[in-house]
Amino acid sequence: MNVNRVKQILSSSADIEVKYNGASVWIDQLNEDGHTATVHLRGPLEERSSVEIGELIEE
Repeated sequence: MNVNRVKQILSSSADIEVKYNGASVWIDQLNEDGHTATVHLRGPLEERSSVEIGELIEE
């Protein structure tokens, strides 16, 4: 995924499925470095991780 698509997803009201390492995640924010994003798993766990946006896959 690229920076522009991450920005589009963040500003969209649609439920856009994104996966990281095969797990469905929510993108919380694009980090200031422009190369990583903060995400958390969909579901009850709210543990957040910083991941490379190139590793995010839109389903």
